[in-house]
Amino acid sequence: MTTTITSTREQDGRVAATVAGIGVAHPPSATQEELWHGFFAAHYAGVARGLAQRIFANSGVRRRHGVVNPLVEDPSHWSTAERMRRYLVEALPLGKDALASALARAGVAATDVGLLVVCSCTGYVTPGLDILLARDLAMATDLRRVLIGHMGCYAALPGLGVAADYVAQHARPAVLLCVELPSLHVQPSERDTQQVVAHALFSDAAAAVVLVPNGTGPRVVRLVARTDPTTADYMTWHITDLGFRMGLSPEVPDALARHVGPAVGDLLAPSGLDTTQVSAWAVHPGGPRILDVVAQRLGLPDDALASSTKVLAEHGNCSSATVLLVLDELLRRSGGLRGPGVAMAFGPGLTLYAALLA
Repeated sequence: MTTTITSTREQDGRVAATVAGIGVAHPPSATQEELWHGFFAAHYAGVARGLAQRIFANSGVRRRHGVVNPLVEDPSHWSTAERMRRYLVEALPLGKDALASALARAGVAATDVGLLVVCSCTGYVTPGLDILLARDLAMATDLRRVLIGHMGCYAALPGLGVAADYVAQHARPAVLLCVELPSLHVQPSERDTQQVVAHALFSDAAAAVVLVPNGTGPRVVRLVARTDPTTADYMTWHITDLGFRMGLSPEVPDALARHVGPAVGDLLAPSGLDTTQVSAWAVHPGGPRILDVVAQRLGLPDDALASSTKVLAEHGNCSSATVLLVLDELLRRSGGLRGPGVAMAFGPGLTLYAALLA
């Protein structure tokens, strides 16, 4: 069934923000098996090797990317200062590649961009990546910039909302970039299941999306957000002397199960839609259980989350960049949206963000 959504512009004369191009960039990769046998098996020897091996085998990840390859260099005892120095060295060219690719696909000149939104929770530097990338890409001196830090895996969607609001208000292109380098934050060996899960899932990537006024691509119709502060300790990302340390409770899927249905209902209802009328789902693959919960709670067909599963297998969980990787995979596979689409991601808070595209 094909469903038509009247755009914001058609409803009240306002400009519609539309997706014009997505660009992605990855550092070199290694298979999950190579990472296990070449580093993590020894890393967890005598501590949690059996547990870690089971978690790695059931992660849903076949290949991951990293600016730091633990088969070559072990970052687990680097200081936070060392990791932040490496972050600048690696994040800048990776982000530049993703931005340049997105702009080229959109046919938008860097000098025409009015707003640059940069999301990252895996490193900090001042002047920030937003300033340095604007400099390297020769963006306009009146460029507006927003830097979103430490929101975690869902940050791309509030970033998308900021960019879409700017386009609708100013009728100028905006760009969102997510750059995440979890490979910098391998932790010392200990019997901590949450750390093992993080080490088995996370991967590096940069992804950018260009929004333009009244283009031919998918429109950003609306966003919704839900935060459950009673579960604030379920997902954490603490700065320590040895980098950033992940806290990831096994209760996260159950917490999300309580909220995903109502959140998606709130997203679709103003357009008179239900889940059966959504043609494409770009769901952040936080892990296999997350995808299972989303599919079950929303009553989705077996293949609805195929793009999410593929991205998890081929690229791992790349934090905020991941939902854009899934969206790129969806659009490439189908040649564009054939009806309403939903992008959804989850992170600390515990927070769920969802966007309706059409």
